[in-house]
Amino acid sequence: EVQLVESGGGLVQAGGSLRLSCAASGFTFDDYDIGWFRQAPGKLREGVGCIAVNNNHTEYKDSMKGRFTISTDNAKNTVYLQMNSLQPEDTAVYYCAAEPFLYRGVCNWSPVRYNYWGQGTQVTVSS
Repeated sequence: EVQLVESGGGLVQAGGSLRLSCAASGFTFDDYDIGWFRQAPGKLREGVGCIAVNNNHTEYKDSMKGRFTISTDNAKNTVYLQMNSLQPEDTAVYYCAAEPFLYRGVCNWSPVRYNYWGQGTQVTVSS
């Protein structure tokens, strides 16, 4: 059974940083793409970025580039989302999701691509 567990969320002041973790189990890690997403109250879920685990290739939504970084620790089957220079508009529930890769070494951060989701972790940025 595919399981994804996010952690690392919390309250941070504007300008601060957080690192979220996504612990994965129940599948062959290298055979999957992992995406990070967020959903603010009253808004649609949006993609942050993704990583093709087999070669650590990453893609980001344009508005996320430069502040957000996705990485993996393959020994721990864990994917990280490093978030810097956080702003109040980054306040949201952050989710990771997994899907078997479609094309090796390339990933897609569209939410509709993914069928396996974690429960989410709340990130709140105060001004």
